[in-house]
This record gives sequence, C-alpha cells and structure tokens, in this order.
Amino acid sequence: MSANKWSLRDVIFIALIGVFFGFIFWAWAFGYNVIAAFLTPFGLSAYANDATLGPWLMAGPMAGFILRRPGASIIGETLGGTIEMVFGSQWGVMNVVSALIQGFGTELGFAVFGYRRWDKTSLSMSVITVTIVTFIWDLFRNGYADYSFGLLIGLFITRLISAAIFAGVIVYFTQKLVAKSGILEVNKTRWSHDIKYCGPSIADDS
Repeated sequence: MSANKWSLRDVIFIALIGVFFGFIFWAWAFGYNVIAAFLTPFGLSAYANDATLGPWLMAGPMAGFILRRPGASIIGETLGGTIEMVFGSQWGVMNVVSALIQGFGTELGFAVFGYRRWDKTSLSMSVITVTIVTFIWDLFRNGYADYSFGLLIGLFITRLISAAIFAGVIVYFTQKLVAKSGILEVNKTRWSHDIKYCGPSIADDS
C-alpha cells in the first residue's frame, strides 16, 4: 500500500475524530464562557481566548499524528469545527473557518519534515506552527493588533502553553495508547516502516 494512500479504516477513524472532537469543541465553549466571565472582573478577559484555545486545537494533531497522512490534520480539524457548528455553536460558520486555519497551522509543523518524521520533535513543531498561525489570525480577526506589545507577548506565551498541553502532551500520550491497543493495525505497520526508513519515530521515544 502506498504510504500516502488512505484506507477505509483511516477514513472511518478520521471521521470519528471529527465527530468526537466536534462535540468536545461545542461543550468546551461553555467552559470558555465561564472562564471569560471569571477573568473579566480582574481585567484579564483578553487571556480567556488564549488560555482556553488548547482543546480546540486537538483534532488536527490527533488526526495527523495518529494517521500520519498528509492533509490529515486539516481534514480532522475542519471536520471537528464543522460538527461543532452543526451542534449549534455560538460562533456559527466561523467555526469552520477557524478550524481550517487551525488545521493548516498544525499541518505546517508536520510538513516541515516532509511528513517523514513522526516523533516528539515534529509534534512540538506542529504546536509551535499552530500557535503562530492562529495568533496571526487573531491579530486581524479578534483585534489583537490593537493590543500593546507587552500584552501580545503575554497572550502568545499563554496560547503556546495551552497548545503544548492539549495539542502536544495529551495527543502524544493518546497516540501511545492507540498504538498499544492495535486499533489501527495498518498504521502500526506504517509506524514500523517509519522507524526503519524515515528516521526517529515516536515509537523510539521513551
């Protein structure tokens, strides 16, 4: 099987990721509202978006890092955003637009290594790229361009930490569990192939 050919199991798996995270995204919006309301009296409402962004970034790296297919991160994240909108998100169609941008940001991290390296380094790179891409988007979409330089630095660091926890650490250990479970036998073969021919693999990481 071609390394870039999608199997039926891959398609089903990424669809499940989209539906599962679509629900998580929708539910997390209530968490965002609570956190934003809590921070507002302290003059920290601007931090709500960045502190809570991590969970909304998970579908892309989860799909890309487990399936190891070019485009999987964009598809997984966009599906999640679409399902969130269907559930009745407060942001409507902008969920899909934001998800597409988030998926693109994650995809860049894996593309840097030509989709040939799937380990802590490539996952960390995806965290960095999605943080940068989404932050640039918010400069225009959410008025970040009007903030002071000091506030922007604080917001960026907050976003990076949130992304690292949810789109990095949690995704990494979830992939470990999936690999051990044998849910995706085809991908286990591909992971072994990566170890032999494509440099360091996540399977090598302790």
